[in-house]
Amino acid sequence: MKCGPRKWPPPDDKNWLDRLDEFDLIRRFFTRSPLRGQTRLGVGDDAALLVAPPGQALAASVDTLVSGVHFFPDVDPVSLGHKALAVNLSDLAAMGAEPAWVLLALTLPEADSDWLEGFARGWFELAESYKVDLVGGDTTRGPLAITVQALGWVPEGKALRRSAARPGDWICVSGPLGDAGLGLKMLQGEVAWRDESAIERLLRPVPRVALGVALRELAHACIDISDGLAQDLGHVLSASGAGAIVDWSALPVSAAVRDYMEDTGDWRLPLCGGDDYELCFTVSPQKSAELERSLQKNNLTWHRIGTIEQQQGLRLRKGKRLIDFSSAGYRHF
Repeated sequence: MKCGPRKWPPPDDKNWLDRLDEFDLIRRFFTRSPLRGQTRLGVGDDAALLVAPPGQALAASVDTLVSGVHFFPDVDPVSLGHKALAVNLSDLAAMGAEPAWVLLALTLPEADSDWLEGFARGWFELAESYKVDLVGGDTTRGPLAITVQALGWVPEGKALRRSAARPGDWICVSGPLGDAGLGLKMLQGEVAWRDESAIERLLRPVPRVALGVALRELAHACIDISDGLAQDLGHVLSASGAGAIVDWSALPVSAAVRDYMEDTGDWRLPLCGGDDYELCFTVSPQKSAELERSLQKNNLTWHRIGTIEQQQGLRLRKGKRLIDFSSAGYRHF
């Protein structure tokens, strides 16, 4: 993690340097040791030095979280540190990759030591649980935004791809859908009652890394669910040149989401709510028994929700109706 030119902060902003300068910020909050064996050089130089194991392909992903768009400006910094890392580890999980390194670029309106301490605590608690090294990044002043690049490895030829779904494949998801979307509605005041587990799913998602690794030899296509099942499955269908039928009654949902749907009639939430960070994957029916044995052995869950078809487009079976659901989900633009 290095610092840019010293044109920021402006010369008349003495409080910034009085509280914490850029180098102190990096040393105090974002330097950890010892580093793991594949990291030859981490934070503190112009670039990190990293070594991937023989026979492994490097997987890389980058994401930006912007205050007011991806998180509430007053969100608990511990939860934000967790989520900023978790959403990037989820991208690696969708490729079947094991995470190894991350880089962090922080744009901060001010160097608030209490906020930074909380953010770093949430970040490093999750990083330690997945044995991930922070090896570099950047700090600058401006509206609060967090950019994370995650790097990991996957055996050559074993990476999971969006483009590999085949007609006849089962469509599966790793866990319940819609909780994070419900948690968002609660925090926005759209729902009068609260369910803490739904809010926790929004603020502290769990990247399904172990599942991604387990799926390398079993699944055809895979994606993580960040913008809603309908939209993210749509990416798989587009990349694979295929279509799908999803059975609404087979969607796994929590009791809280079921109560919300019964109260409001909003049955679209499990399909369109974002931030679930479960994995959606396709698998040949011939491998279903092997899939069950492998995932059960590792205490991992899966739910079949539909089938890949030759006819393009996403269709939803709800009761006796077949609904075209090809354009649902969250879009930034």
